[in-house]
Amino acid sequence: MKIAIVGAGNIGGNLTRRLTHLGHDVTVANSRGPATLVELTSVTGASAAPVSEVAKDADLVIVTIPEKNVPELPKGFLDGARPHVVVVDTGNYYPQQRDGLIAAIEDGMTESRWVSTQIGVPVVKAFNGIYAANLIDRPRPAGDPERIALPVAGDDPAAKKVVMDLIEELGFDAVDAGTLDESWRQQPGTPVYGATTDANGVRLALAAAHHVRSEEWRA
Repeated sequence: MKIAIVGAGNIGGNLTRRLTHLGHDVTVANSRGPATLVELTSVTGASAAPVSEVAKDADLVIVTIPEKNVPELPKGFLDGARPHVVVVDTGNYYPQQRDGLIAAIEDGMTESRWVSTQIGVPVVKAFNGIYAANLIDRPRPAGDPERIALPVAGDDPAAKKVVMDLIEELGFDAVDAGTLDESWRQQPGTPVYGATTDANGVRLALAAAHHVRSEEWRA
């Protein structure tokens, strides 16, 4: 699969490492330009591109940048992608720690629904609650008792299946967490956020989530 990754931080960098190792054709971009990605591309075999060109011919695009930077993405950066491209949002809203106030999220819109409105396409929410190191250290084969699970939320069942299959290929179980408007159940401050548990544990954690954000996760 041809995969574009927008963002080369901890999550984006480790997804680049894992996905290239699995044989996917990965192109990565960041806000500082391809010249700053030489180390990552040299050790992974991934290609580097400007953000405005990274999605060319991509089957899947992973957006993994700070929430506050989403509105700064180049207009039309997805225009070169394949017609049925799947877009994944890994982001989290950290109002006190990083992002400042985003009014729509404060008023109750889920984080990934807000990202979708900003970039103008549907997204699937995934990889937002896993520690970056666990992408490298915690993959396990199917059926392994130590295999952990990740929640996946989205409105398009076909797009969600693509992402869930990729998570399984990466060495984790994927749990359907419902629609994008239900993705508040996996946002920061919820029981599943940062959890390292199996699929049943993820389902229980999603069910235990409280809809009201705690003060720590509000502006």
